[in-house]
Amino acid sequence: IAAMAAFLEERGVWGCFVTDHPAPPRRWLDSGGHHSLEPTVSLTAAAAATSDLRLMTNIYVLGYRNPLLAAKALSSLDVVSEGRAVIGIGAGYLRGEFEALGASFESRADSLEAAVEVLRSAWSGRPVTSAGDGWAAREISPLPQPTQRPGPPIWIAGNSGAARRRAASFGDGWIPFPAPSGLARVTKTAAIENLEDLARGIAKLREECEEVGRPMLSEVCFTPFSPPGSPGFAEELFQCGELGVTTATITVGSVETREHWVEEVDRILEAVSP
Repeated sequence: IAAMAAFLEERGVWGCFVTDHPAPPRRWLDSGGHHSLEPTVSLTAAAAATSDLRLMTNIYVLGYRNPLLAAKALSSLDVVSEGRAVIGIGAGYLRGEFEALGASFESRADSLEAAVEVLRSAWSGRPVTSAGDGWAAREISPLPQPTQRPGPPIWIAGNSGAARRRAASFGDGWIPFPAPSGLARVTKTAAIENLEDLARGIAKLREECEEVGRPMLSEVCFTPFSPPGSPGFAEELFQCGELGVTTATITVGSVETREHWVEEVDRILEAVSP
């Protein structure tokens, strides 16, 4: 992790991201799912090897955890990285993972919204009094406070109208993702199958920000449809930028060695260089 993060920083990449699967069901793994390291642990390893690289959770499922534990982990990441954490969060979609962790799948959307309030309260420096399913905090004074004030940026993930409205109402950014109809059904979100769908989503986000009296979000993060480094990839990145995308997340395909990964990253960066 340290070597890969240092390489990305050396190449001028803005940031790196990790995902969040603490207890993935076997059936999901057998159908193409994957494990992941604990996000704040792996990003701390990346932080220790770099000085400018941004460290992003993409995404962190708040509903899996007591929100005060999440606030502690995320603020700790921001402190040890000297203010480089970017917190991408989502409601989650794997019922079996929620059940394994003793979390409510049905109330995951409400849990996310309540947890964001707790995060920001915990990061404020003021004592926290709050309660949720199975927990109650009375005059808790969380430390450490994050380096970024009033806290790390929180980007809300999801294609659904509800996710987009959350982003417009209290997020610092929005993370839609490519989702053909089949994947959209599995992840219980709206389909985004082409740039036209993405453009409509960004236009609706702008309208919803206006409705709640906020300026348009400064960050929209999206994964291009085209395979990284393919002939149409650079052009699609440009088109995404014209639509309002500010950050592109890119996943390197299956590789067997770190050396191969480095070669693939270089190939992708060369493809998008001016």
